[in-house]
Amino acid sequence: MAEFTRQRGKRQDDSGLGSVLDLLLANARLVLGVSGAAVLAIATLVVKRLIDRATSPRDDGDPKAEQKTLEESWQDLALIKATPKPPKKQRREDLSAPLLSPARPPVPEPKVCTAPLETPRVESNPPRCLTLQEKLLSHYSSWLALSKGQASLTPQLARSISTQLQNFLRSKCPELPFGSLFLSGPLLDGLGALSADHIHFMLPVVLDPTLWSLIPGEDTVVRNPRYWMIKRTDLEYFPRGSSPWDRFMVGQYLSSNALNESLHKLLVASINWPAIGSLLGSLIHPVVASRELKLEVKHDQVELSITLFPTVEMEGKVLLSAPPEGLVENLWLESFARAEAWKVRELDAGDSGARQLCLRVLNGVCRTHPALHKLSGSPLTHAVLHLSATTSDWAEESLADRFQQVLEELVGYLEKGVLPSYFNPKINLLCELLEEEIDEMGFMLYRAISEPELLLKDK
Repeated sequence: MAEFTRQRGKRQDDSGLGSVLDLLLANARLVLGVSGAAVLAIATLVVKRLIDRATSPRDDGDPKAEQKTLEESWQDLALIKATPKPPKKQRREDLSAPLLSPARPPVPEPKVCTAPLETPRVESNPPRCLTLQEKLLSHYSSWLALSKGQASLTPQLARSISTQLQNFLRSKCPELPFGSLFLSGPLLDGLGALSADHIHFMLPVVLDPTLWSLIPGEDTVVRNPRYWMIKRTDLEYFPRGSSPWDRFMVGQYLSSNALNESLHKLLVASINWPAIGSLLGSLIHPVVASRELKLEVKHDQVELSITLFPTVEMEGKVLLSAPPEGLVENLWLESFARAEAWKVRELDAGDSGARQLCLRVLNGVCRTHPALHKLSGSPLTHAVLHLSATTSDWAEESLADRFQQVLEELVGYLEKGVLPSYFNPKINLLCELLEEEIDEMGFMLYRAISEPELLLKDK
């Protein structure tokens, strides 16, 4: 009876406890969700078993019962550890993130395209062909850009060297009445190539007109109207030694060759060029092997070739101490450089023409071409002056037409082997060219008439 009462009481207790557990589990589903409720149910079951073991009578001395009880306890603990823990609730420190991540939409399977992908066609505009006018101006602009530094530095450096040379000559040869050195050349005349690496030093030789006179080239042994001779006069009244320049006489004539040789010795042996070069931040070397009076100058930004020309101005003529190669020592070359520059500028000023621009381009082309470099300078200038007498349109817009027209005129002159001077038709500016050189120049210019681009290629 006591046993029945104990069992009944136990059942009542179990019934009451079960009701409580059912109520807790029902509410747990609402509060904790399914996973939380499952964990709570297992934990409650384990606790209930532990209570049952504690209240049930123990079989003292029965090792099997103790072993069974111990195993059941391990199984209950293992059941609790094996139960998956509910996910931790998201902390609400970041209120912008949702508590539960939204369900991701199903990713559609990529469709396999069996047809090959076509490369998109990009329509490229064909390059526009430049006109000859545009090419000429483009080349001129590129040459001008490259020579801007030279154009500013070269005259300054050259004038500094000429000042040093002038001071030396006055101190070394005070008895010789040299005039003031002045600069000339393509850069300063405004007609030559844009390159500023060639400069002329013009050294005036001041002669007494009562003691000297000019002999035309036609009356000399060379029969060349471009050369002149300077004769000493009135020797019976003014004997040798009356003029400081008598020391350079050969026969009765002032020898350009003798004057050049004397100046060459001074340039090579008497002037301290290393000291002058150090003062000007340059290296200056006289050219020993040249018949001309030349200096080579190397600066950090530019290299110069300077040629010294003793110059005589008499009777409206400008004569240079530049004799031709050969046995004749007394000849002086007539120079038209000053008259050429003045005439071209005068014509351009009269009609706003572009003759100077045309000549710069022509000289730049010919000077850098191995077959045409001997045409640069005076021959080109005289060809343009001749063409100006028959053609009036020299506007910059007609540069290409005039450029080609000058090429045609030059081919005609080369075919005849004669290019007359604009200032003296008796002078042939091509007379010193070899026949092979004339043929090569004529062939190149003849091709360039139909293909001007041949002359515009970078060398």
